[in-house]
Amino acid sequence: MNKYILAIDGGTQSTKVAIFDLIGNEITSETVPLQELHLYGTGRAEHPDDDLWVSLQRACTTLLDRFEGDLHDIVGVGLGSIRCCRALLTEDGSLASPVQNWMDIRLSAAYEHEDDAVHYVTTATGYLTFRLTGEAKDTRANYVGPWPIDPTTLDWYEDEKRFSTYKIDRSMLFELVDPATVLGTITEAASKATGIPKGLPVVSTANDKAVEGLGSGLVQDGTVLVSLGTYITSMMVGDSYDSSAHNYWSNPGAVPGEFLYESNGIRRGMSTVTWIKDLMGSDLITVAKSRNLTPEAYLNELGAAVPVGSEGLYTVLHWLARPKHPHERGMMVGFNGKHKGPHMFRSVLEGIAFTMKNHAQAMCDERGIDMTALIISGGGSNGDLFMQIFADVFGLPARRNVVNGSASMGAAICTALALGIYRDRQQAIDHMVRPRDTFKPVDKHVALYERMNRDVYSKLAPTLDPLLATSHGIFNS
Repeated sequence: MNKYILAIDGGTQSTKVAIFDLIGNEITSETVPLQELHLYGTGRAEHPDDDLWVSLQRACTTLLDRFEGDLHDIVGVGLGSIRCCRALLTEDGSLASPVQNWMDIRLSAAYEHEDDAVHYVTTATGYLTFRLTGEAKDTRANYVGPWPIDPTTLDWYEDEKRFSTYKIDRSMLFELVDPATVLGTITEAASKATGIPKGLPVVSTANDKAVEGLGSGLVQDGTVLVSLGTYITSMMVGDSYDSSAHNYWSNPGAVPGEFLYESNGIRRGMSTVTWIKDLMGSDLITVAKSRNLTPEAYLNELGAAVPVGSEGLYTVLHWLARPKHPHERGMMVGFNGKHKGPHMFRSVLEGIAFTMKNHAQAMCDERGIDMTALIISGGGSNGDLFMQIFADVFGLPARRNVVNGSASMGAAICTALALGIYRDRQQAIDHMVRPRDTFKPVDKHVALYERMNRDVYSKLAPTLDPLLATSHGIFNS
Protein backbone atom coordinates (compact mmCIF):
# COMPACT_ATOMS: atom_id res chain seq x y z
CA MET A 1 0.00 0.00 0.00
CA ASN A 2 1.40 3.42 -0.98
CA LYS A 3 1.87 6.07 1.67
CA TYR A 4 2.20 9.80 1.02
CA ILE A 5 3.37 13.07 2.54
CA LEU A 6 1.68 16.42 1.96
CA ALA A 7 4.30 19.19 1.79
CA ILE A 8 3.57 22.92 2.13
CA ASP A 9 5.94 25.45 0.59
CA GLY A 10 4.89 29.04 1.17
CA GLY A 11 6.83 31.69 -0.74
CA THR A 12 6.83 35.39 -1.49
CA GLN A 13 4.86 35.10 -4.73
CA SER A 14 2.86 31.88 -4.29
CA THR A 15 1.86 28.99 -2.05
CA LYS A 16 2.67 25.52 -3.32
CA VAL A 17 1.32 22.28 -1.90
CA ALA A 18 2.63 18.94 -3.17
CA ILE A 19 2.04 15.28 -2.46
CA PHE A 20 5.09 13.01 -2.43
CA ASP A 21 5.44 9.30 -2.02
CA LEU A 22 8.00 8.01 0.45
CA ILE A 23 10.77 7.71 -2.17
CA GLY A 24 10.54 11.32 -3.34
CA ASN A 25 8.26 11.10 -6.36
CA GLU A 26 6.07 14.17 -6.67
CA ILE A 27 2.64 12.69 -7.31
CA THR A 28 0.82 15.98 -7.86
CA SER A 29 1.05 19.60 -6.82
CA GLU A 30 -0.93 22.83 -6.82
CA THR A 31 0.41 26.38 -6.80
CA VAL A 32 -1.75 29.39 -5.96
CA PRO A 33 -0.34 32.86 -6.69
CA LEU A 34 -0.38 35.31 -3.82
CA GLN A 35 -1.86 38.76 -4.16
CA GLU A 36 0.54 41.52 -5.06
CA LEU A 37 2.29 42.87 -1.99
CA HIS A 38 0.84 46.03 -0.49
CA LEU A 39 3.76 48.47 -0.63
CA TYR A 40 3.13 51.77 1.11
CA GLY A 41 4.59 54.44 3.33
CA THR A 42 8.33 54.42 3.84
CA GLY A 43 9.37 50.86 3.11
CA ARG A 44 6.31 48.97 4.32
CA ALA A 45 5.38 45.69 2.60
CA GLU A 46 2.42 43.52 3.67
CA HIS A 47 0.60 40.45 2.40
CA PRO A 48 -2.94 41.78 1.80
CA ASP A 49 -5.90 40.46 3.77
CA ASP A 50 -5.25 36.91 5.06
CA ASP A 51 -3.43 35.89 1.91
CA LEU A 52 -1.04 33.27 3.32
CA TRP A 53 -3.87 31.27 4.89
CA VAL A 54 -6.41 31.75 2.08
CA SER A 55 -3.90 30.71 -0.58
CA LEU A 56 -3.03 27.62 1.48
CA GLN A 57 -6.72 26.73 1.75
CA ARG A 58 -7.21 27.10 -2.01
CA ALA A 59 -4.10 25.10 -2.87
CA CYS A 60 -5.01 22.26 -0.50
CA THR A 61 -8.65 21.94 -1.51
CA THR A 62 -7.81 21.97 -5.24
CA LEU A 63 -4.96 19.50 -4.81
CA LEU A 64 -6.85 17.04 -2.64
CA ASP A 65 -9.89 17.11 -4.92
CA ARG A 66 -7.59 16.08 -7.77
CA PHE A 67 -5.54 13.52 -5.84
CA GLU A 68 -6.45 10.02 -7.03
CA GLY A 69 -5.15 8.18 -3.99
CA ASP A 70 -6.83 7.54 -0.66
CA LEU A 71 -6.56 10.55 1.65
CA HIS A 72 -6.10 8.14 4.56
CA ASP A 73 -2.81 7.05 2.98
CA ILE A 74 -1.34 10.51 3.66
CA VAL A 75 0.77 10.03 6.79
CA GLY A 76 1.73 13.61 7.63
CA VAL A 77 1.96 17.27 6.65
CA GLY A 78 5.27 19.13 6.37
CA LEU A 79 4.77 22.84 7.01
CA GLY A 80 7.20 25.24 5.39
CA SER A 81 6.70 28.92 4.74
CA ILE A 82 8.55 32.11 3.97
CA ARG A 83 11.10 33.35 6.50
CA CYS A 84 11.74 36.79 7.97
CA CYS A 85 8.04 37.68 8.10
CA ARG A 86 6.18 38.89 11.18
CA ALA A 87 2.64 37.85 12.04
CA LEU A 88 0.71 39.69 14.76
CA LEU A 89 -2.11 37.55 16.13
CA THR A 90 -5.11 38.02 18.38
CA GLU A 91 -5.71 35.59 21.25
CA ASP A 92 -7.72 33.21 19.06
CA GLY A 93 -4.89 33.01 16.51
CA SER A 94 -6.40 35.20 13.81
CA LEU A 95 -4.46 38.09 12.31
CA ALA A 96 -4.50 41.39 14.17
CA SER A 97 -3.10 43.02 11.01
CA PRO A 98 -1.74 41.81 7.65
CA VAL A 99 1.43 39.71 7.75
CA GLN A 100 4.54 41.85 7.36
CA ASN A 101 6.65 40.58 4.46
CA TRP A 102 10.43 40.24 4.69
CA MET A 103 10.81 43.34 2.49
CA ASP A 104 9.06 45.46 5.15
CA ILE A 105 11.39 47.97 6.80
CA ARG A 106 9.84 47.10 10.19
CA LEU A 107 11.46 43.66 10.00
CA SER A 108 14.91 45.25 10.27
CA ALA A 109 14.14 46.06 13.93
CA ALA A 110 12.64 44.17 16.85
CA TYR A 111 8.89 44.28 17.41
CA GLU A 112 7.60 47.12 19.56
CA HIS A 113 4.15 46.73 21.06
CA GLU A 114 1.61 49.34 19.93
CA ASP A 115 -1.72 47.55 19.56
CA ASP A 116 -3.51 45.91 22.51
CA ALA A 117 -5.29 43.58 20.08
CA VAL A 118 -1.96 41.82 19.49
CA HIS A 119 -1.67 38.77 21.76
CA TYR A 120 1.04 36.79 19.92
CA VAL A 121 4.00 37.78 17.75
CA THR A 122 5.29 35.00 15.53
CA THR A 123 6.53 34.00 12.08
CA ALA A 124 4.67 32.82 8.99
CA THR A 125 5.21 29.20 10.06
CA GLY A 126 3.99 29.99 13.56
CA TYR A 127 0.82 31.59 12.24
CA LEU A 128 0.04 28.69 9.90
CA THR A 129 0.80 26.18 12.66
CA PHE A 130 -1.84 27.85 14.85
CA ARG A 131 -4.37 27.83 12.00
CA LEU A 132 -3.74 24.15 11.23
CA THR A 133 -3.32 22.71 14.74
CA GLY A 134 -4.49 25.28 17.29
CA GLU A 135 -1.06 25.02 18.94
CA ALA A 136 1.00 28.08 19.85
CA LYS A 137 4.19 26.35 18.70
CA ASP A 138 6.73 27.13 16.01
CA THR A 139 9.96 25.77 14.62
CA ARG A 140 12.96 27.34 16.34
CA ALA A 141 14.69 27.24 12.94
CA ASN A 142 12.59 30.03 11.37
CA TYR A 143 13.62 32.84 13.72
CA VAL A 144 15.98 34.73 11.45
CA GLY A 145 16.40 38.42 12.26
CA PRO A 146 15.74 40.60 15.33
CA TRP A 147 14.13 38.14 17.73
CA PRO A 148 15.11 37.54 21.40
CA ILE A 149 16.64 34.18 20.54
CA ASP A 150 20.07 32.76 21.26
CA PRO A 151 21.57 32.11 17.79
CA THR A 152 23.58 29.12 19.04
CA THR A 153 21.09 27.25 21.23
CA LEU A 154 18.02 28.55 19.35
CA ASP A 155 16.14 29.08 22.62
CA TRP A 156 14.58 32.31 23.83
CA TYR A 157 17.15 34.24 25.84
CA GLU A 158 17.02 33.20 29.49
CA ASP A 159 18.87 36.28 30.69
CA GLU A 160 16.10 38.75 31.53
CA LYS A 161 18.29 41.82 31.03
CA ARG A 162 19.19 40.75 27.51
CA PHE A 163 15.65 39.61 26.76
CA SER A 164 14.21 42.95 27.91
CA THR A 165 16.15 44.86 25.24
CA TYR A 166 13.67 43.40 22.71
CA LYS A 167 10.68 45.09 24.39
CA ILE A 168 8.38 42.10 24.04
CA ASP A 169 6.63 40.06 26.72
CA ARG A 170 7.55 36.36 26.84
CA SER A 171 3.87 35.46 26.88
CA MET A 172 3.57 36.86 23.34
CA LEU A 173 6.05 34.33 21.95
CA PHE A 174 5.33 30.78 20.84
CA GLU A 175 6.86 27.62 22.27
CA LEU A 176 9.86 26.61 20.18
CA VAL A 177 10.37 23.08 18.84
CA ASP A 178 13.13 21.50 16.75
CA PRO A 179 12.76 21.15 12.99
CA ALA A 180 11.51 17.71 11.92
CA THR A 181 9.26 17.54 15.01
CA VAL A 182 5.51 16.99 15.23
CA LEU A 183 3.86 20.33 16.09
CA GLY A 184 0.34 18.99 16.56
CA THR A 185 -2.48 17.52 14.50
CA ILE A 186 -4.97 18.92 12.00
CA THR A 187 -8.01 20.28 13.83
CA GLU A 188 -11.58 19.75 12.70
CA ALA A 189 -11.83 23.42 11.67
CA ALA A 190 -8.60 23.22 9.65
CA SER A 191 -9.78 20.00 8.02
CA LYS A 192 -13.02 21.64 6.90
CA ALA A 193 -11.11 24.65 5.57
CA THR A 194 -8.41 22.74 3.67
CA GLY A 195 -9.65 19.21 3.06
CA ILE A 196 -6.66 17.74 4.93
CA PRO A 197 -7.88 14.81 7.04
CA LYS A 198 -8.46 15.62 10.71
CA GLY A 199 -5.84 14.25 13.08
CA LEU A 200 -2.92 14.13 10.63
CA PRO A 201 0.38 15.13 12.27
CA VAL A 202 1.77 18.50 11.20
CA VAL A 203 5.58 18.60 11.16
CA SER A 204 7.89 21.58 11.67
CA THR A 205 10.52 22.48 9.11
CA ALA A 206 12.82 25.54 9.21
CA ASN A 207 13.38 28.84 7.45
CA ASP A 208 12.60 28.36 3.78
CA LYS A 209 16.23 28.52 2.60
CA ALA A 210 17.32 25.79 5.03
CA VAL A 211 14.39 23.64 3.93
CA GLU A 212 15.44 24.21 0.33
CA GLY A 213 19.00 23.18 1.16
CA LEU A 214 17.76 19.94 2.69
CA GLY A 215 15.43 19.26 -0.23
CA SER A 216 18.22 19.79 -2.76
CA GLY A 217 20.42 17.19 -1.08
CA LEU A 218 23.06 19.72 -0.01
CA VAL A 219 25.95 18.14 1.97
CA GLN A 220 29.33 19.26 3.31
CA ASP A 221 31.53 18.49 0.31
CA GLY A 222 32.23 21.92 -1.15
CA THR A 223 28.96 22.02 -3.06
CA VAL A 224 27.16 25.37 -3.21
CA LEU A 225 23.40 25.62 -3.69
CA VAL A 226 22.11 28.63 -5.61
CA SER A 227 18.45 29.25 -4.81
CA LEU A 228 16.55 31.04 -7.56
CA GLY A 229 13.61 32.75 -5.91
CA THR A 230 12.32 36.23 -5.30
CA TYR A 231 15.39 36.43 -3.09
CA ILE A 232 18.37 34.71 -4.70
CA THR A 233 21.17 33.46 -2.49
CA SER A 234 23.88 30.80 -2.32
CA MET A 235 24.25 28.36 0.55
CA MET A 236 26.41 25.70 2.16
CA VAL A 237 25.75 23.57 5.23
CA GLY A 238 27.74 23.04 8.42
CA ASP A 239 27.38 22.19 12.08
CA SER A 240 28.27 25.33 14.04
CA TYR A 241 27.15 28.94 14.38
CA ASP A 242 29.68 31.52 13.17
CA SER A 243 29.13 35.00 14.59
CA SER A 244 32.29 36.57 13.19
CA ALA A 245 31.75 36.14 9.45
CA HIS A 246 31.71 39.16 7.14
CA ASN A 247 30.69 37.67 3.78
CA TYR A 248 28.02 35.25 4.96
CA TRP A 249 25.83 34.57 7.95
CA SER A 250 24.69 31.50 9.82
CA ASN A 251 21.04 30.44 9.82
CA PRO A 252 19.43 27.53 11.66
CA GLY A 253 19.40 24.37 9.56
CA ALA A 254 16.52 22.06 8.71
CA VAL A 255 17.54 19.30 11.14
CA PRO A 256 18.65 19.68 14.76
CA GLY A 257 22.32 20.65 15.13
CA GLU A 258 22.68 21.83 11.54
CA PHE A 259 23.43 25.36 10.38
CA LEU A 260 23.09 26.92 6.96
CA TYR A 261 25.77 29.34 5.75
CA GLU A 262 24.28 31.90 3.42
CA SER A 263 26.05 34.42 1.22
CA ASN A 264 24.84 37.87 0.35
CA GLY A 265 22.08 37.71 -2.22
CA ILE A 266 19.87 39.49 -4.73
CA ARG A 267 16.61 41.06 -3.58
CA ARG A 268 13.76 40.64 -6.09
CA GLY A 269 16.07 38.48 -8.18
CA MET A 270 13.70 36.32 -10.22
CA SER A 271 11.16 39.13 -10.17
CA THR A 272 13.58 40.92 -12.50
CA VAL A 273 13.34 38.04 -14.97
CA THR A 274 9.54 38.31 -14.80
CA TRP A 275 9.86 42.06 -15.39
CA ILE A 276 11.84 41.44 -18.60
CA LYS A 277 9.24 38.96 -19.81
CA ASP A 278 6.47 41.46 -19.14
CA LEU A 279 8.38 44.20 -20.96
CA MET A 280 8.50 42.04 -24.10
CA GLY A 281 4.71 42.02 -23.98
CA SER A 282 2.00 40.31 -25.97
CA ASP A 283 4.16 39.64 -29.04
CA LEU A 284 6.24 37.20 -26.99
CA ILE A 285 3.11 35.33 -25.89
CA THR A 286 1.59 35.33 -29.37
CA VAL A 287 4.68 33.92 -31.08
CA ALA A 288 5.25 31.38 -28.33
CA LYS A 289 1.66 30.16 -28.64
CA SER A 290 1.97 29.87 -32.43
CA ARG A 291 4.96 27.57 -31.91
CA ASN A 292 3.35 25.55 -29.10
CA LEU A 293 5.87 26.89 -26.61
CA THR A 294 5.45 28.52 -23.25
CA PRO A 295 6.53 32.18 -23.12
CA GLU A 296 9.40 31.10 -20.84
CA ALA A 297 10.60 28.45 -23.30
CA TYR A 298 10.47 30.88 -26.22
CA LEU A 299 12.28 33.56 -24.23
CA ASN A 300 15.02 31.08 -23.39
CA GLU A 301 15.30 30.21 -27.06
CA LEU A 302 15.72 33.89 -27.94
CA GLY A 303 18.28 34.39 -25.17
CA ALA A 304 20.30 31.37 -26.31
CA ALA A 305 20.65 32.98 -29.76
CA VAL A 306 22.36 36.04 -28.21
CA PRO A 307 26.17 35.74 -28.10
CA VAL A 308 27.80 34.85 -24.79
CA GLY A 309 28.34 38.12 -22.92
CA SER A 310 25.24 39.81 -24.40
CA GLU A 311 27.51 41.87 -26.67
CA GLY A 312 28.68 44.05 -23.81
CA LEU A 313 25.35 44.68 -22.04
CA TYR A 314 25.72 44.38 -18.27
CA THR A 315 22.93 44.26 -15.66
CA VAL A 316 23.37 45.18 -11.99
CA LEU A 317 20.59 43.56 -9.96
CA HIS A 318 19.84 46.26 -7.39
CA TRP A 319 16.13 46.41 -8.25
CA LEU A 320 15.25 46.51 -4.54
CA ALA A 321 17.61 48.57 -2.40
CA ARG A 322 18.86 47.20 0.90
CA PRO A 323 17.37 49.00 3.94
CA LYS A 324 20.68 50.68 4.84
CA HIS A 325 21.47 51.57 1.21
CA PRO A 326 18.29 53.27 -0.03
CA HIS A 327 20.08 54.91 -2.98
CA GLU A 328 20.77 51.57 -4.74
CA ARG A 329 19.13 51.12 -8.12
CA GLY A 330 19.05 48.45 -10.80
CA MET A 331 21.14 49.30 -13.83
CA MET A 332 21.74 48.15 -17.39
CA VAL A 333 25.03 49.49 -18.72
CA GLY A 334 26.43 49.32 -22.24
CA PHE A 335 23.42 49.73 -24.52
CA ASN A 336 23.83 50.35 -28.22
CA GLY A 337 21.55 50.03 -31.24
CA LYS A 338 21.89 46.29 -31.68
CA HIS A 339 20.64 45.46 -28.19
CA LYS A 340 17.03 44.31 -28.07
CA GLY A 341 14.77 42.42 -25.68
CA PRO A 342 16.62 39.07 -25.92
CA HIS A 343 19.90 40.85 -25.09
CA MET A 344 18.28 42.36 -22.00
CA PHE A 345 16.97 38.93 -20.96
CA ARG A 346 20.32 37.20 -21.35
CA SER A 347 22.10 40.10 -19.62
CA VAL A 348 19.81 39.73 -16.59
CA LEU A 349 20.61 36.01 -16.39
CA GLU A 350 24.34 36.71 -16.71
CA GLY A 351 24.10 39.48 -14.11
CA ILE A 352 22.45 37.11 -11.65
CA ALA A 353 25.15 34.49 -12.25
CA PHE A 354 28.00 37.05 -11.93
CA THR A 355 26.57 38.42 -8.70
CA MET A 356 26.09 35.00 -7.14
CA LYS A 357 29.54 33.84 -8.27
CA ASN A 358 31.10 36.81 -6.47
CA HIS A 359 29.00 36.36 -3.34
CA ALA A 360 29.57 32.58 -3.20
CA GLN A 361 33.29 32.99 -3.79
CA ALA A 362 33.56 35.52 -0.95
CA MET A 363 31.76 33.08 1.36
CA CYS A 364 34.00 30.16 0.40
CA ASP A 365 37.19 32.22 0.66
CA GLU A 366 36.27 33.34 4.16
CA ARG A 367 35.41 29.79 5.18
CA GLY A 368 38.62 28.47 3.64
CA ILE A 369 36.71 26.03 1.44
CA ASP A 370 37.04 25.35 -2.28
CA MET A 371 33.85 25.24 -4.30
CA THR A 372 33.56 21.87 -6.02
CA ALA A 373 30.11 21.89 -7.66
CA LEU A 374 26.80 23.72 -7.94
CA ILE A 375 23.22 22.74 -7.36
CA ILE A 376 20.65 25.14 -8.85
CA SER A 377 17.12 25.05 -7.45
CA GLY A 378 13.91 26.95 -8.06
CA GLY A 379 11.81 27.49 -11.15
CA GLY A 380 14.61 29.32 -12.96
CA SER A 381 16.61 26.10 -13.11
CA ASN A 382 14.11 24.73 -15.64
CA GLY A 383 15.82 26.84 -18.30
CA ASP A 384 18.77 25.11 -20.00
CA LEU A 385 20.20 28.51 -20.90
CA PHE A 386 20.33 29.66 -17.27
CA MET A 387 21.89 26.35 -16.19
CA GLN A 388 24.64 26.65 -18.81
CA ILE A 389 25.30 30.28 -17.87
CA PHE A 390 25.77 29.25 -14.23
CA ALA A 391 28.17 26.46 -15.20
CA ASP A 392 30.20 28.81 -17.41
CA VAL A 393 30.29 31.77 -15.00
CA PHE A 394 31.24 29.59 -12.00
CA GLY A 395 33.49 27.33 -14.06
CA LEU A 396 31.93 24.33 -12.30
CA PRO A 397 29.43 21.59 -13.14
CA ALA A 398 25.90 22.76 -12.36
CA ARG A 399 23.29 20.18 -11.34
CA ARG A 400 19.53 20.33 -11.10
CA ASN A 401 17.32 17.71 -9.50
CA VAL A 402 14.23 15.90 -10.72
CA VAL A 403 12.25 17.86 -8.12
CA ASN A 404 13.75 21.34 -8.39
CA GLY A 405 11.16 22.87 -6.08
CA SER A 406 13.53 21.89 -3.31
CA ALA A 407 11.63 23.57 -0.46
CA SER A 408 8.62 21.30 -0.89
CA MET A 409 10.95 18.29 -1.04
CA GLY A 410 12.67 19.52 2.13
CA ALA A 411 9.32 19.76 3.90
CA ALA A 412 8.58 16.19 2.86
CA ILE A 413 11.99 15.02 4.16
CA CYS A 414 11.39 16.76 7.51
CA THR A 415 8.09 14.89 7.76
CA ALA A 416 9.72 11.56 6.92
CA LEU A 417 12.31 12.16 9.64
CA ALA A 418 9.76 13.23 12.26
CA LEU A 419 7.66 10.14 11.61
CA GLY A 420 10.65 7.77 11.73
CA ILE A 421 10.39 6.75 8.07
CA TYR A 422 14.13 7.38 7.70
CA ARG A 423 16.68 7.29 10.50
CA ASP A 424 18.68 10.39 9.54
CA ARG A 425 19.19 13.23 7.07
CA GLN A 426 21.52 11.32 4.75
CA GLN A 427 19.33 8.25 4.49
CA ALA A 428 16.34 10.43 3.63
CA ILE A 429 18.32 12.29 0.96
CA ASP A 430 19.59 9.01 -0.51
CA HIS A 431 16.03 7.72 -0.85
CA MET A 432 14.18 10.89 -1.83
CA VAL A 433 16.47 13.28 -3.77
CA ARG A 434 17.41 12.33 -7.34
CA PRO A 435 19.64 14.33 -9.74
CA ARG A 436 18.09 15.17 -13.10
CA ASP A 437 21.09 16.33 -15.15
CA THR A 438 24.37 18.24 -14.93
CA PHE A 439 25.66 21.06 -17.17
CA LYS A 440 29.42 21.12 -17.75
CA PRO A 441 31.28 24.41 -18.23
CA VAL A 442 32.55 25.31 -21.71
CA ASP A 443 36.19 26.38 -21.43
CA LYS A 444 36.07 29.30 -23.89
CA HIS A 445 32.92 30.67 -22.24
CA VAL A 446 34.48 30.30 -18.79
CA ALA A 447 37.46 32.37 -19.90
CA LEU A 448 35.30 35.13 -21.42
CA TYR A 449 33.01 35.37 -18.39
CA GLU A 450 36.00 35.43 -16.06
CA ARG A 451 37.43 38.46 -17.89
CA MET A 452 34.06 40.22 -18.01
CA ASN A 453 33.51 39.67 -14.30
CA ARG A 454 37.02 40.58 -13.16
CA ASP A 455 37.60 43.60 -15.39
CA VAL A 456 34.11 45.09 -15.69
CA TYR A 457 31.17 43.59 -13.80
CA SER A 458 32.69 43.44 -10.32
CA LYS A 459 33.63 47.14 -10.63
CA LEU A 460 30.32 48.54 -11.91
CA ALA A 461 28.37 48.87 -8.64
CA PRO A 462 31.27 50.31 -6.58
CA THR A 463 32.11 52.79 -9.35
CA LEU A 464 28.56 54.03 -9.85
CA ASP A 465 27.52 53.95 -6.18
CA PRO A 466 28.57 57.56 -5.40
CA LEU A 467 26.59 58.86 -8.38
CA LEU A 468 23.48 56.98 -7.29
CA ALA A 469 23.86 58.31 -3.76
CA THR A 470 24.02 61.84 -5.17
CA SER A 471 20.94 61.19 -7.32
CA HIS A 472 19.08 59.84 -4.30
CA GLY A 473 19.92 63.01 -2.42
CA ILE A 474 18.60 65.20 -5.23
CA PHE A 475 15.26 63.43 -5.44
CA ASN A 476 14.77 63.01 -1.69
CA SER A 477 15.90 66.42 -0.46
